[in-house]
Amino acid sequence: MKTGRVGAGAPTIDDVARLAGVSESTVSRALRSSRPVSEELRLRVLEAAQTLGYSPNPHAQALARSEDAAIGVVVHDSSDPYFVEILRGMLGPAEVGGRMVLVCDTQRRPDREFQYVRHFRSQRVQALLLAGSGFEDREFGARMTAEIQAFERAGGRVALIGRHHILGDSVRPDNEGGAYEMARALTDLGHRRIGVISGPASLTTTHDRLTGLQRGLNEAGIELPDRHVVVGDFTRDGGIKGLSQLLEAAPDLTAVLSLNDVMAIGALHEARRRGIAVPADLSIAGFDDIPVAADVWPPLSTVRVPMAEMGARAVELALGPRPTHVQIVRLPTEVILRKSTAPCRLSRPSSVPVSRAGPRPGARRLTSA
Repeated sequence: MKTGRVGAGAPTIDDVARLAGVSESTVSRALRSSRPVSEELRLRVLEAAQTLGYSPNPHAQALARSEDAAIGVVVHDSSDPYFVEILRGMLGPAEVGGRMVLVCDTQRRPDREFQYVRHFRSQRVQALLLAGSGFEDREFGARMTAEIQAFERAGGRVALIGRHHILGDSVRPDNEGGAYEMARALTDLGHRRIGVISGPASLTTTHDRLTGLQRGLNEAGIELPDRHVVVGDFTRDGGIKGLSQLLEAAPDLTAVLSLNDVMAIGALHEARRRGIAVPADLSIAGFDDIPVAADVWPPLSTVRVPMAEMGARAVELALGPRPTHVQIVRLPTEVILRKSTAPCRLSRPSSVPVSRAGPRPGARRLTSA
């Protein structure tokens, strides 16, 4: 057997090929029973691999075998229309690339997110997409960064959707900017007493949307008291409960912003149950613009998030050339005003003035019937 210089670090297929005196393709065939070589060549390659301590890279093998190539996706709630739309966006580019999409649902439990990342690593999927909001937990972020780096060192690729305290390529919607614009849209309609059905405080999505909302209200000279904010869980029942809590704490509210559409739809239901006319008595708005938002009655004002595009762009990141630096794709959001919001009709003036500043540069607002 010929001898050759072994490269620094972990041995590669090239190191094995040089030591065995064969080509890389011969090494690959010798280590895969599906494409055998002669017994003499197989033994030579195995001896070289054993001498160097080389083991085949399972992710690299998956790249070479289209029938094994798959994309693993981790979502927080597969029944949530937000994630359904993201998954829909993933399917097109995944199919074009000849990749299967395998989905795991964490039910919003961080421990299960770790379990699924490790599961996909053991299953040797080619790419991994974390398709849910990040957690406002830097210790969690550091641990997940370590998991992702291990996944990528083994040859896989990872892309994130949303803002995470995790180092990696990501696609991020402008949640803060969208909430800011919705706050200004409501104040421009004359609303001064605005309530919020928030999301779980542990999520970066909740943090970013609340931050944008508060910034927009502050610029209009309007405070957001603690009693005007309740915590929901991004479900329809959370919206029903949230509106009930808000109206008990602040019955004089004229507008309510829910930090996702599913809770806003629950709030519409609760308003009808209470005999509250929307938008004549109370304006209600959501966030995301899920497909049903335009079909409920009244049609829901909301912030449009490009969910399907986010999914597609994440797949493109994961299947594209390996970059030399972290890539962040930022996507804009857009306010969509429909019939669930209207100008405030209160006759008595408020002591809090509403800013009459003109449109903000870069503001994106669309009124839809």
